[in-house]
Amino acid sequence: MKYVYTFLFLALLFSCKTEKKENVIEKTTITETTESNSLIYPEEIHFRSLRQVTFGGDNAEAYWSFDDKQIIFQSNFKNWGVECDQMFLMNADDTFNGTQPKMISTGLGRTTCAYFLPDNKSWVYGSTHLGGPKCPPAPLRHEGKYVWPIYDSYDIFVADLEGNITAQLTNEPGYDAEATVSPKGDKIVFTSMRTGDLELFTMNLDGTDVKQITSELGYDGGAFFSPNGTQLIFRSSRPKTEEEIKEYKDLLAEGLVKPTNMELYICNSDGSDLRQLTNLGNANWSPFFHPSGKKILFSSNYESERGFPFNLYMIDVDGKNLKRITHGETFDAFPVFSNDGKKLIFSSNRNNGGGRDTNLFIAEWQD
Repeated sequence: MKYVYTFLFLALLFSCKTEKKENVIEKTTITETTESNSLIYPEEIHFRSLRQVTFGGDNAEAYWSFDDKQIIFQSNFKNWGVECDQMFLMNADDTFNGTQPKMISTGLGRTTCAYFLPDNKSWVYGSTHLGGPKCPPAPLRHEGKYVWPIYDSYDIFVADLEGNITAQLTNEPGYDAEATVSPKGDKIVFTSMRTGDLELFTMNLDGTDVKQITSELGYDGGAFFSPNGTQLIFRSSRPKTEEEIKEYKDLLAEGLVKPTNMELYICNSDGSDLRQLTNLGNANWSPFFHPSGKKILFSSNYESERGFPFNLYMIDVDGKNLKRITHGETFDAFPVFSNDGKKLIFSSNRNNGGGRDTNLFIAEWQD
């Protein structure tokens, strides 16, 4: 789920950062291996080049086709005729500065988390359109607290690249969304409320053989498979104290969650060997496996005193060697590697003239 624009307000919503704990950050050494590019900060040594793709609105959750030739992303850019997040298709080398990509969602309801299927001709995504044609409201505050809405009208659908819905994969009561596909091309992982809590499940590409992966109280979401399909990385806001548990349950009963304290968890694709990967404090989220399968790239504001900036970090799958990757002053998130491991697409507030637009950027990656 994405609420990019709301993260710009976190500075107002955090009174102070939560305690930083176990993981220790590795310092970046600046070298001369990065090409001259005004979009790249000097410390961003893993970017050989960086290209801006979009130029307005909130654009995020961009995912590559299995052959790396196309990308689907979601945007609420009003200049493209939408009122809330809809899905758009682009070629991997496209740029949209004054032009508009092809919308491939229905334009009804609100959509989230589109992901290509292995045939490169179809894709899965979450949509609220069965609950009504209008965009459901997106509350940002609840009794002074920053929240995300969990729409019970979300279900997961399959569509072709013309936007025609060809299948509905979920029809349980409550929230079903945040679907991503294994690089092996055999399984989908998603978040569902079907048990009364926000847990991870897997299913076959046709929606059969649904299996529950997590079972602890808390919002488990934003899951991705490792390159070989054997592991899952995800973020969770798991309440611990009686006060936290009560707050979580009370908000969930109203269709809301508070995402300001999240850590990363990793497990096998069947849910076994579950362990907490980060223990940093604040919000650690939008994780994605490095092509090696041995590291995780993610977004965090754990170094922030008052909510921002969010930057990209990398950590080994054993929780060691934490390293900062981006060095922006506002927001970098949603990092996703191409399947060949050569490029990284992510969302950023850089180069937006000091406004609130969150745009897509594609970097040539170098280890």
